[in-house]
Amino acid sequence: MTRSAAITRQEAISFGNTQGPDLQALCDAAAQLRDRHWGEIITYSRKVFIPLTNMCRDDCGYCTFVKTPESGEAELLTPVQVMTTLLQGQQSGCKEALFSLGEKPEQRYQLARDLLAAQGHNSMVGYLEQVCQMTLEQTSLLPHVNAGTLSKDELRRLKPVAASMGMMLENTSRRLLQKGLPHYACPDKVPVQRLRTLERAGQLDIPFTTGILIGIGETWEERIDSLLAINAIHQQYGHIQEVIVQNFRAKPGTAMAGQPEPTLDDMRRTLAVARLILDPSISLQAPPNLEERYGSYVSAGINDWGGISPLTRDFINPERAWPQIDSLRQGCAGLGYELQERLTVYPAYQQNSGRYLAQDIASRLPQMAAANGLAAQQCQ
Repeated sequence: MTRSAAITRQEAISFGNTQGPDLQALCDAAAQLRDRHWGEIITYSRKVFIPLTNMCRDDCGYCTFVKTPESGEAELLTPVQVMTTLLQGQQSGCKEALFSLGEKPEQRYQLARDLLAAQGHNSMVGYLEQVCQMTLEQTSLLPHVNAGTLSKDELRRLKPVAASMGMMLENTSRRLLQKGLPHYACPDKVPVQRLRTLERAGQLDIPFTTGILIGIGETWEERIDSLLAINAIHQQYGHIQEVIVQNFRAKPGTAMAGQPEPTLDDMRRTLAVARLILDPSISLQAPPNLEERYGSYVSAGINDWGGISPLTRDFINPERAWPQIDSLRQGCAGLGYELQERLTVYPAYQQNSGRYLAQDIASRLPQMAAANGLAAQQCQ
């Protein structure tokens, strides 16, 4: 499943200022590598987004998802609220339930502890386990868990109720923790803690999603080192099924409201280099709702659009609507690619379900997957 990077660190760094015809040549190389491994199919996951809590103990300089108790907007969804959205998603043809939540709010806020106690829990992981189990028992959806940094025991606890898990690495640079930079006073954004979560997930054979966030003040070299760190962990464990390259978008009311956003060329450059650094078995993804000209990502080597919901908004970027799936399909067709729906578990990991999936989850996949491992019933 694994191999060394197609380019070295120094070669990757040398592409930092690539423009014009040289950038196009770089993108062409990435696209050719993608075509050899993934063919002429671009995938997406039809999902429903469950923001289980919007409280968090971190204060990232670019985030509007997180709400403090003082804002009056902090909440923890109840099982009834969760189930209502899950059933609506099931009726809309969704197959993935994405559970996204702030990191460890109970370690910072009494309100979080009180709301958890009302549900019979003292930790977010315990409550998350309950709602994922509820999802499996009462719906046809497969949970995907995005709960941030987790201990090995927490990951082990969640694996039986989650088909896949994820956590954005964002960047490996400790420099971004300095005062005035985006991860200042964010204990869960300490790079070693996030890398350890990736490693623990590998040790437990959990199909995992990670990625980098670009444009938050990092250098090109720090971007490259972050991608290399992800690839090195995958080389060791083989569990990283997809990597996201996500572009920062400035939001009013945040500390980074005036920060310049990455250009389209910057995204194309980063995507192309990511494709050449990462093992070709790793799916490369970029969110289409964060760039109006997202079709250019295809020529830079992506093979996946990530989760797209016909029902719920992107709660992390609520000002950015998902593209219509029909529009996405037409855009892909115009570039010579077929859009197909996938499951939250990629085909390669389905083929080795005894290693990567709990029995209860593995037993559901034959009814959900086509012969190629993608979704059996393609939603229009």
